[in-house]
Amino acid sequence: MKIEANMKRTTYLIAILTFFLSVVFAEDFSIKGVVKNSSGDKTAKITVLLLGEERAELQRTTTSKLPLLKGNFTFKKVMPGDYTLEAKGGDMGKAFYPVTVVDADVKDIALTLTVPKEPISAEGPPPVDEVFTIETGEIKEGPAKDYLMNELSFEIKKMAAEIKHLNTELKDLKALSKMWVNPLAIYSKEIILKNGSTVFGKIIYQDDKTLKIETLVGYLIIERTNIVRVIDNIVTEEQQEYVPEQIRDSYTPPPMPKLAEPKYTSPSPLARDAGRQFSANCVLMGNITEKKDNQGNIIFTGQIKNIGGRRSDFVKVDFVFRKNWSGETKTLTTFIRGGYHTFDSGITTDATLLPGATGTFELYVPHSFGSFIGYSYTIDWEEYE
Repeated sequence: MKIEANMKRTTYLIAILTFFLSVVFAEDFSIKGVVKNSSGDKTAKITVLLLGEERAELQRTTTSKLPLLKGNFTFKKVMPGDYTLEAKGGDMGKAFYPVTVVDADVKDIALTLTVPKEPISAEGPPPVDEVFTIETGEIKEGPAKDYLMNELSFEIKKMAAEIKHLNTELKDLKALSKMWVNPLAIYSKEIILKNGSTVFGKIIYQDDKTLKIETLVGYLIIERTNIVRVIDNIVTEEQQEYVPEQIRDSYTPPPMPKLAEPKYTSPSPLARDAGRQFSANCVLMGNITEKKDNQGNIIFTGQIKNIGGRRSDFVKVDFVFRKNWSGETKTLTTFIRGGYHTFDSGITTDATLLPGATGTFELYVPHSFGSFIGYSYTIDWEEYE
């Protein structure tokens, strides 16, 4: 008997604790609005009901009579769901308004009291033959039309609230799907280190000595002396290839296209082999400097070095600017200022880099170009003998 009594007492305490936690931690919202008469004037001392399913009364309040808050009403601690507001104004009439609470407070609701022409039966909607004319299918004038229009308006507002909620969930699902297809897409920076490795992440904190990076494996602290450069990580929709889960295990990505090899004028096979082994290789030295002049124009400057074993001609830097988050891009190109070289055809260029030589570049972005959220760059050149 004692064991049964203890079990009942324990069950009772658990039920009380569960109810207390549900009340304390439940997320609730508020509904605010104003009641007006048929002339559009705010009306005080009007009873407003918050009705739930099957028109069950959940809360009741009265509109304020204060001068600054005349006609206002508020319902607090309202849980997410579908409700109906009913205002009772006596001789001034009634007002109904459907409300859907999703994940935020509902404000600026206006209830206008109207007096029905004829009382509507409480048994339900009028028969169909009293609403429509059989010959034309049109809605008859009178209380039946008002009832039907109110019902249609309630359903339309309810469906609009549901569509808004579904759109919000769809956006969240799209964001998650992009992250799972390419997890590195959520990080904005690509950090190249001196040891040849690359870190994708988000810079949380930085000073003149270290950087704190958020990555997929956690937080990393990297010294600036170990960093070669930091590039904006731009992932476009075309780069993300989705593979269905059913064939993901057996899927083989398409082969990379074979790059065209440089063609040289020398007929000697040894010279061609040497060209493959000691070709030109232009890289960025340090970081790209960005500054803005008094007119709002942006100027990018930097240095390019040929660390390869062959001369590079027409060295240029292509900048791809990302205009917005939807993937719109624009490209600008600038040639470096290097050494001069005259070809057999008589053409002279000042964008030549001999092995070990360094050249500078400057890209002028006018104010009319517009704003952008990031950029990437590629270095391109030609090789001739």
